[in-house]
Amino acid sequence: VRLVESGGGSVQAGGSLRLSCLSASRYVYSRYCMGWFRQAPGKEREGVAIIDADGGISYADFVKGRATISKDNAKNTLYLQINSLKPEDTAMYYCAADPSCDVAAPGPLETDFEYWGQGTQVTVSS
Repeated sequence: VRLVESGGGSVQAGGSLRLSCLSASRYVYSRYCMGWFRQAPGKEREGVAIIDADGGISYADFVKGRATISKDNAKNTLYLQINSLKPEDTAMYYCAADPSCDVAAPGPLETDFEYWGQGTQVTVSS
């Protein structure tokens, strides 16, 4: 399962970014649960948002109201739009996929996902 992230960069606080994750497999894109995680230096990887195969969505509390996870079926691409970026959003952002997930469960947890991309860096300056 190959996942390729893009769209990271350096922005000022208050700005926006749209991260993309391309899945090389149409099957994975359409049948798997997919999500975004992030990891800041010295911190554990934490879930940001996930979307299951039926379109069910879950967001971490720290991005609720600021982020939108979505999929473009024609492009096999998962997106994460983050607005009102804060310096504490600075992290490496990873795309992940797994055959199943529960959007109603607390988390998501890193251990819930089997497949990972290489990450894209987001840096927010004050």
